[in-house]
Amino acid sequence: MRVYIATDHAGFRIKELVKSLFEKRGYEVIDLGPDSSDRVDYPDYAKKVALSVSRDPSSQGVLICGTGIGMSIAANKISGIRAAEVHDWYTAKMARAHNDANILCFGERVVGEGVVESIVQAWCETSFEGGRHAQRVAKIAYLEKGEDNGD
Repeated sequence: MRVYIATDHAGFRIKELVKSLFEKRGYEVIDLGPDSSDRVDYPDYAKKVALSVSRDPSSQGVLICGTGIGMSIAANKISGIRAAEVHDWYTAKMARAHNDANILCFGERVVGEGVVESIVQAWCETSFEGGRHAQRVAKIAYLEKGEDNGD
């Protein structure tokens, strides 16, 4: 499994930890920047990861900023992306199980390193449940395309 990762300046410090957590689980991690903690604009990095994931549907993404909110909003503007801002093990698990989220977003200023470890664990160990959730994810795709889903 391939995972694309990027941060802004407010998420830069924890990026190496997150990369190592995914690598220990056998993921190929592709770091899309930035290369320092100098101020950058988070939409630029959200776009890099979201476009990479949209072009590589078997992959996943990770975006980290101060809160995770800005990154998730920006990433969700890209077609085919379901970026979920999470803050603990449970929300990471549900993002995968019920929403088939393909980009994990969180905030370095909101969660500590121990919580990040549990978030990555839940994300990696949880698969999309399908079933009734598949219909709901399909409705999201209709919304994204501006189409009526028949309801």
